[in-house]
Amino acid sequence: MRRRAGRDEAEGGAIQPVPVCPDFRAAIELIGKRWSGAIVRSLSAGPLYFADLAHAVPGLSDRVLSQRLRELEGSGVIEREVHPGPPARVSYCLTEMGGELEPALSELTTWARRWDVGERTSRQIQD
Repeated sequence: MRRRAGRDEAEGGAIQPVPVCPDFRAAIELIGKRWSGAIVRSLSAGPLYFADLAHAVPGLSDRVLSQRLRELEGSGVIEREVHPGPPARVSYCLTEMGGELEPALSELTTWARRWDVGERTSRQIQD
């Protein structure tokens, strides 16, 4: 059996789990919430209007997109800018805090492709 990363052996050889930091847990819950990571990843290329975001993340309803954008804005990950004019348009972009997620999300993308996570998930749903 392979030893898993993130565990320490205590006296007697028993494997002890590494405690999870509350900040890590909060970050995972924010970014790991359905669609949030995909929204942040889409915004890593630069500011996007609502319709562009909806197009960039297939399968995401307008209602859920609005909800996730409010959550991410409230957490300081993205900011919203209203552009005047008929019609008024709203764009979204990453804040400095949100931009610092880019390397982690890029690594997650690399990992997902290496392990073919999309295909594995599709197979589980079909089974």
